[in-house]
Amino acid sequence: MSGTDLEALAEIELRKDEEASVLGAPRMSLLPPPACEDSALGRDHPYYDVARHGILQLAGDDNSGRRVITFSCCRMPPSHELNHSRLLGYLKYTLDQYVENDYTIVYFHYGLTSRNKPSFSWLQSAYKEFGRKYKKNLKALYVVHPTNFIKILWGIFKPLISHKFGKKVTYCNYLSELRQHLKYDQLTIPPEVIRHDEKLQNMRLGRPPPSVKTPPPRPPLPTQQFGVSLKYIRDKNKGELIPPVMKETVTYLKDKGLRSEGLFRRSANVQTIKEIQRLYNQGKPVNFDDYNDIHVPAIILKTFLRELPQPLLTFEAYEQILGIINVESSLRVTRCKEIVRDLPEHNYAVLKYLMGFLHVVSRESIFNKMTGSNLACVFGLNLIWPSKGASSLDALVPLNLFTELMIDFYENIFSSRVVPCGTSTI
Repeated sequence: MSGTDLEALAEIELRKDEEASVLGAPRMSLLPPPACEDSALGRDHPYYDVARHGILQLAGDDNSGRRVITFSCCRMPPSHELNHSRLLGYLKYTLDQYVENDYTIVYFHYGLTSRNKPSFSWLQSAYKEFGRKYKKNLKALYVVHPTNFIKILWGIFKPLISHKFGKKVTYCNYLSELRQHLKYDQLTIPPEVIRHDEKLQNMRLGRPPPSVKTPPPRPPLPTQQFGVSLKYIRDKNKGELIPPVMKETVTYLKDKGLRSEGLFRRSANVQTIKEIQRLYNQGKPVNFDDYNDIHVPAIILKTFLRELPQPLLTFEAYEQILGIINVESSLRVTRCKEIVRDLPEHNYAVLKYLMGFLHVVSRESIFNKMTGSNLACVFGLNLIWPSKGASSLDALVPLNLFTELMIDFYENIFSSRVVPCGTSTI
């Protein structure tokens, strides 16, 4: 099995972990968790932005007198709220204080999800960054609550990991297993990890899990753009129908990117994308000229659509859109027009704004190579998905066909309904 296949399998296993509702695993919020600040941690700390989350903690000594450092995945905020390059710097900064002597790491895996996990490329570069001085004096690495994701991840990294280092790794299925190795009472264990361990223990013993009230999610920032509804953004922006992030990316791409080959198909630096998301969520200005990469605003636009709590085309329209494949070819534009016309007013206005822009992009396909069909392959799954689970492979054809119709026949499909001024790009 190739490395790419293993990565895909690991991603599937991670999503299974998230969906394990029988274990009471909560869905991770798009919003950052409350910071777990040490009372002694000052804002002058060189890595305050990372350290304040409490991901890394010094936790006394193990039974051999070695310093213990804990890493808690449940305290990692969503990826677009945490600069993983800074996280790597903070890890090295912290370990540099202890690597001259023997030390131990306890890794609490519970809480790692698809929303807060670093990329595989980041994990690979991080492992390479930790040279001999870090690995030599690391005497033990305890992985608490390992899952299939961890085992697959181990398979991905096995070529990089020496046999000697591999012998230092110990898997602990339950917190109680740490007692034989560490001074358990000195450990800094997040409450979420303790509750998860209790649920695992109850399942092992055949007991029903105790009912635990899930704390209410933290309210989004007034300036939040990603992960909140169109209505929320409108209400916080004086009734403007088109979200600021959408208006700014579309305007920039219309001015400077229409003839860029492969627009919307190329990738950009992951950390750059996360940084821009953070700026938008904090209500700070973004100047795309600073990044010198036309693909950055293109990815930001796609990311915004993908992180909407409800798809732009709405859950209610999903089955109708899938049915487009069964409509006679000559009647498909009319059917598409009917489905779009029945959308809520706000969704319709934003969709018309977006499709108008993509129609303009497709007209420059001789330069950018992005025909209506190519654009549909990129945007289809960002516009519509089912309310439960993910779209099946069979759904891709009708979803992309519907999107292609909206782009190619934009003027016909969006001509029968009036929207407020300023929402059309034509």
